[in-house]
Amino acid sequence: MCLQQLFKDNMSTNEAQPPRKDDQETRQRVLDAAAQFFAERGYNHVTIRDICAAAQANVAAVNYYFHDKWGLYKELIQAIIEDSKRWQQEAHSAPPGTPPEERLRKYIHTYLRHVLASEDQKDSWRGKLMGREMTEPSPGLDLFIDEVIRPNSDRVGKLIAELTGLPPDDWRVGACVGSVQTQIVGYFGPVVKRLLPRLEFTPEVIAAIADHITKFSLAGIRAIAQQPAEVKK
Repeated sequence: MCLQQLFKDNMSTNEAQPPRKDDQETRQRVLDAAAQFFAERGYNHVTIRDICAAAQANVAAVNYYFHDKWGLYKELIQAIIEDSKRWQQEAHSAPPGTPPEERLRKYIHTYLRHVLASEDQKDSWRGKLMGREMTEPSPGLDLFIDEVIRPNSDRVGKLIAELTGLPPDDWRVGACVGSVQTQIVGYFGPVVKRLLPRLEFTPEVIAAIADHITKFSLAGIRAIAQQPAEVKK
């Protein structure tokens, strides 16, 4: 066997080998440690050494598995993006022929349930990390906006346009989208917990809040639709 063939056979054998179990365990330990550090401190205040020390991994592991710190952070952001896309798909999946008022309620209920459920999940690093992004943005926020926020806002805008009979690019539609989203997100975070310490977000409570936001939003949407197209100065 010639040297060229021996080298080729050896490369093919290596490529066919699946990742070792210990390799995958190390990779997951690094991801788990990174999720907690980034959630608590933010992207700019965490070092690779911090993460690897907590994960009991060599610093070279980050370069090996993720190329660099941004590659590691991007994988975490991408996990949040994929999770968000899943619940958004559910939120916008009303059967054909469902009235727009009911579709809006389904959207609000699903979004609210997702937001409040993330408060109690073991992987609450997701909510904390995105909270960090809102106050101290990194390039990760741009990814989230492009892949999650903007497409979802467009879908909600089309729904509100259907409710009002206004074109989707009308400023009144955009204002209504912002108002609906803000009402939902307002229930997330430490402020509500401090204002209403005894409030428990049971399925019944979440449904009641969703109904209130829906009724409030529909009344506001209908009123806004009656305003003139041009804002008076």
